[in-house]
Amino acid sequence: MQFEVWAPQADRVTLHCEGGTRALARDPARGGWWTGEAEAGDGARYGFALDDGPVLPDPRSRRQPDGPDGLSAVVDHERYAWRASWAGRGLPGAVLYELHVGTYTREGTLDAAAARLDHLVELGVTHVELMPLCPFPGRHGWGYEGVSLWAVHEPYGGPEALKRFVDRAHELGLGVVLDVVHNHLGPTGNHLPRFGPYFTDTHTTPWGSAVNLDAPGSDEVRAFLVGSALAWLRDYRIDGLRLDAVHTLYDTRAYHFLEELSAAVDGLAEEVGRPLFLIAESDMNNPRFITPRAENGLGLHAQWNDDFHHALHTTLTGESQGYYADFARDPFAALAKTLTGGWFHDGTYSSFRGRCHGRPLDRARVAGHRLLGYSQTHDQVGNRAQGDRLSAHLSPGLLACAAALTLTAPFTPMLFMGEEWAAGTPWQFFTDHTDPELAEAVRQGRRREFAAHGWAEEDVPDPQDPATRERSCLDWSEPEREPHARVLAWYRQLIALRHAQPDLTDPDLADTKVAYDEGARWLAFRRGDVRVAVNLGKEPAAIPLGTGRVEVLAAWDPVGTPGSDGLLQVPGESCVVLTQP
Repeated sequence: MQFEVWAPQADRVTLHCEGGTRALARDPARGGWWTGEAEAGDGARYGFALDDGPVLPDPRSRRQPDGPDGLSAVVDHERYAWRASWAGRGLPGAVLYELHVGTYTREGTLDAAAARLDHLVELGVTHVELMPLCPFPGRHGWGYEGVSLWAVHEPYGGPEALKRFVDRAHELGLGVVLDVVHNHLGPTGNHLPRFGPYFTDTHTTPWGSAVNLDAPGSDEVRAFLVGSALAWLRDYRIDGLRLDAVHTLYDTRAYHFLEELSAAVDGLAEEVGRPLFLIAESDMNNPRFITPRAENGLGLHAQWNDDFHHALHTTLTGESQGYYADFARDPFAALAKTLTGGWFHDGTYSSFRGRCHGRPLDRARVAGHRLLGYSQTHDQVGNRAQGDRLSAHLSPGLLACAAALTLTAPFTPMLFMGEEWAAGTPWQFFTDHTDPELAEAVRQGRRREFAAHGWAEEDVPDPQDPATRERSCLDWSEPEREPHARVLAWYRQLIALRHAQPDLTDPDLADTKVAYDEGARWLAFRRGDVRVAVNLGKEPAAIPLGTGRVEVLAAWDPVGTPGSDGLLQVPGESCVVLTQP
């Protein structure tokens, strides 16, 4: 088979493959590339030595059987016999479910997660969003310190297990989204700098030097990242990618990397004949990310909407620390603004940043499904000192209100695993670093970070303690007992309503109308003929809906119909969805 590697700074490159070594030759057509042939089949181990240095894994390795520092292994993608006939599933009308393979089940494997996909079908979600799968040191971790951007973490099951997972999901009618990290690589097992200028000091990130997207050598680095993205979509038949922290992909070139990536993905979608999409994680509130390339945008298909989360969180909990401060000043108004305008910070002053932030969305041109709305995510739960979910602080009734607001809002809703049954398990930050010095640095850094916010050291879980990961695994016995069973039934009912009521997937952001009473703690909004009313106060609230025929579609607690005065009596910490033509 043909082996090749980009190593522009090397004078000699040697292929070490099962059975011997072979000197690679410079490719005269591609500067910095080295090529050669050797006998190797699926599973054969190999690596490259630069200038007689140590044998290193392939930067484009498809498999790392022995972890990030071990030899690479050949993967023949043609060997897998796909079962599902899959036409694809796009974002409009979708309901996403964020899932971490290592804690979705105690086994922590892709096969074990695949065995639980029936639960998601019954729930009614349309896509599973897998947190990062690239190899990282040790067995357990969040996945955001991965390396080998073309490979699958071996303890999860490796490449074949991911194909089995995707195949099973597609058989059940579920799309699959993969979280990918292009903005940095993990601190250990990252051998890319030995091969070429994959990183640059021209820009810095929270993780150190930036990925080289605009300095000398960046053409090949961009091709490396685009190729990795297309490989997940093509070789594993994944339907979409979530791009981590795109605001740290620093690129001063006229043709931005994200525009190049979106063009490549759209081209692949046309080639394979099924919809493919890119979702950005960004807190910049910049409409250009989701503006079509033809209109001078970057052409991404959607992005996370943290403003909706922050407004909803402060309204529910009253928290006001850190970035919640801007939303906590007038939380109901903040929530109303995000429901009607997409973003809260649309050029307004942000006290957390000490400056104005964002710019308005053009509601006439931006479809609502291009923003993802959520009440919880891995970040918003896991980056709390104790990984506590909303269910640790809110009554089932308030959790039902959060679900109603998320699943009937004009955005593409996304759930975080276990949220649908008010999971009693936390989701904490955990690592399994094999380097003792790095492990201790992460442990102490975590404690210092939260000590600055008033947490005692002993109250911050040790990320290296295996018990931290164990506590974070879902308890699959919970959905069978109360109050979890009732919350789960509510989520199923709301998702079914979203699929059944066209007004709830109407892409017109401008169609949403909101009313609220901060003092009485109620909020109501209209989308077409659908009305949603939530009472976050402990006492019953009289919510004005007007007169006319009303049909209750779903209610957390029993409600009547509006009286002759047009007031709907909603019990405390409760919510209702109804139609009113």
